[in-house]
Amino acid sequence: MGKILFFVAAAVAVYAAPVLALPQPRDRVYTADQISNTVSVINPVTNTLLGQIRLGNARPDIVSPLYKGEINVHGLGFSPDHRTLIAVSTGSNSVTFIDTATNTVKGTVYIGRSPHEGFFTPDGREVWVVVRGENYISVIDPATYRETGRIATTSGPGMVVFHPGGKYAYVCNSFNPVMEVVDVAQRAVVKRIGVVSPFSPYLVMTPDQREIWLTHKDAGKVTRIDAERLEVLGVFDTGFITNHLHFAKTSKGVLVYVTVGGENVVKVFTADAAPKLVATIPVGALPHGIWPSDDGSRMYVGLENSDAVDVIDTDANRVVTRIPVGQAPQALVYVSGAVPQGAGNANLLPRPETPPNINIPLLPATGDARGGVVVRNLGLVDAFEVNVFKLKPDTVYRVFLAERKEPLAVVKTNAKGMGTVTSIGPVKEIVSPLSKQSPEASRILVMEGETAPDTAKAALTSR
Repeated sequence: MGKILFFVAAAVAVYAAPVLALPQPRDRVYTADQISNTVSVINPVTNTLLGQIRLGNARPDIVSPLYKGEINVHGLGFSPDHRTLIAVSTGSNSVTFIDTATNTVKGTVYIGRSPHEGFFTPDGREVWVVVRGENYISVIDPATYRETGRIATTSGPGMVVFHPGGKYAYVCNSFNPVMEVVDVAQRAVVKRIGVVSPFSPYLVMTPDQREIWLTHKDAGKVTRIDAERLEVLGVFDTGFITNHLHFAKTSKGVLVYVTVGGENVVKVFTADAAPKLVATIPVGALPHGIWPSDDGSRMYVGLENSDAVDVIDTDANRVVTRIPVGQAPQALVYVSGAVPQGAGNANLLPRPETPPNINIPLLPATGDARGGVVVRNLGLVDAFEVNVFKLKPDTVYRVFLAERKEPLAVVKTNAKGMGTVTSIGPVKEIVSPLSKQSPEASRILVMEGETAPDTAKAALTSR
């Protein structure tokens, strides 16, 4: 059974959208689906999936030396005129330009190792994409689909957003505890601001454009930075696996919605100088990307391990519907007026019908370690994905079913005790809650080192 090691982190870049009326028929919601390598297209008026734009094959059909498609479709951005969507694929090092009117690919550019997120400059003349596997921003001409320059940063830039005035761009980082400020005209970093964590996957400007808010996925916090004075204003706790956040102008004022993957909730805070928690909204498994409708009445939440999007009514602060999308949605954007005319469903492919995912939480035998398993159908085989947190750093763990002597997966934690592994094989029948085996026999155990299955000695267990 093959094993693929990768760390899950995602974000979407942000452009301040105009405030309009309720969702319109020509608006669209897009998700970047990392496992199926698709972009899912949603009509926000009917809250239905119109279809998918296929940029590559679903895993595991990506390992052939003759494979040509994109791999790990991950990040999204869009042009100021809302006519072009960009999709960033971390595995194939590519940026794909998509025509929102026809849902067709206009061009693709291949850049440096493991690009993560990108966005258009406010004037629409360039696209800046952070190259997280290296130490720079790639500058791309959207007319020619060619890289025209590079802007040096600290290693591991995670995302870039632009001040609408065009003077500064702000860059968070995935490996270093800094936010960098780039002078757009000079194309150079002019300041580095220290933050509380080396892993910040997402940042967004407040609606009044006075502050930048950054999420810290590993620390469960959000940092607020003054956009003009370029200094930290404060830090507050949000929750384990804080992924993305976004603001909405609601009937209750400006609120910020934060996806918290470890708790499978969206937390709602005020945008005050001292943010206050006003609501905790249960959602599907591992909420990730999030974006509001232009009028702020709806918040769209990508569910990485439920392969779906939850729609939140911001007046009631509750989920009103769930929309199936591609596998493992990461970035999510709401693009108003994306379709200039017609139904806007040309060239879309239907979503393949697959059995529902199985999500199994992993609980610590002792201490505060955490984890989870998701089993996802890939056609003839399944993906058995394990995520662990707060275990011993730089340590090998094996994942067993209690009655089996051979591990289903092996994962090595990083310096912070986190790790992710995906094994490919026919595993869904083994771990299904509908199995006729006894609960004890089907228990999932995470064991340190070469240890054989033993419930008493497990670091994490499913029951």
